[in-house]
Amino acid sequence: MFLYSQNLINTNQQLKAVLEFICSESHKLTNSGIYYAIQIYFKIGKIVNKFDLINEYKSNKHYQVLYSQVAQQSLISVAESFKSFKALDKKYKKGELSNKAKLPKYRRSGFFALVTYPTQALKPLVDKIRVPLGTTVKIWFGLEGFWIKMLSHLNFGDIKEVRILPRNRCFYAEFVCQSQPEGKPQLTLDKCLGIDTGINNWLTCISNVGTSFIVDGKHVKSVNQWCNKIVSNIKENKPQGFWSNRLAAMTEKRNRQMCDAVNKAARLLINHCLQQGIGTIILGWNKGERQEVDLGKKTNQSFVKTPTAKLKNRITQMCDQ
Repeated sequence: MFLYSQNLINTNQQLKAVLEFICSESHKLTNSGIYYAIQIYFKIGKIVNKFDLINEYKSNKHYQVLYSQVAQQSLISVAESFKSFKALDKKYKKGELSNKAKLPKYRRSGFFALVTYPTQALKPLVDKIRVPLGTTVKIWFGLEGFWIKMLSHLNFGDIKEVRILPRNRCFYAEFVCQSQPEGKPQLTLDKCLGIDTGINNWLTCISNVGTSFIVDGKHVKSVNQWCNKIVSNIKENKPQGFWSNRLAAMTEKRNRQMCDAVNKAARLLINHCLQQGIGTIILGWNKGERQEVDLGKKTNQSFVKTPTAKLKNRITQMCDQ
């Protein structure tokens, strides 16, 4: 089981330019790898592996400007996506999937892709981690590497990799760690917690051991309504596809608030189950409800914007953990 923690990188003008450069090159290298993998698939019906891609692109300019392990990780992610496509395609042919699997698509031009550094490339120093940038970046930008803040609750020995994640004109350091087992809790599978999802009452929970509680959804709904109102005012009389720094900041702030709400709601629910020894969670879920819901324009907006699917996935992750 892997755990993920994120930390916003405080950038100056030079560091921001460097991060944009390496994320842009990772984006271009990823698209190059997808192109090669698609051509091989259609010509000889083979799904490429990571060694095929690395050997093919060692002399590619996008590969060479990146730190070598970073470039390899970008191509490995392409190989893994095609491997997943193959597995899903097999399931579809056996009738185990209702929707046909599609080949990985090219990334949109002009965007950034995440950059992944394995632990071997990093150097810790007290509460910081040094991230290398490679020879080419050193020559072009005069910068050998940069430092990111180490999160206080993490140990460097537990970190498997660090990702530079571009999102809404910001850059985050994402730490991927191996979770440590904490002992098996005493749970009874016959004890169940039933969950019904909604809007004002985000989660209505009742168990067969005589407990019940409601996770309030009005705060999430209020945040979404406020964000929608501000975004609508900014985009008024603007051309389609208009985007700005203010819109990016608004979107990122909303995403952080939604992530915080999801984590707190899931933790509240899991703690309740651990305290009561509940070993089974049943969550009511209608497939396609978000796409087909018809509750009126105003209610639809609140319903669709509420991150209930993310909350369901987070609860699943914590149950596995």
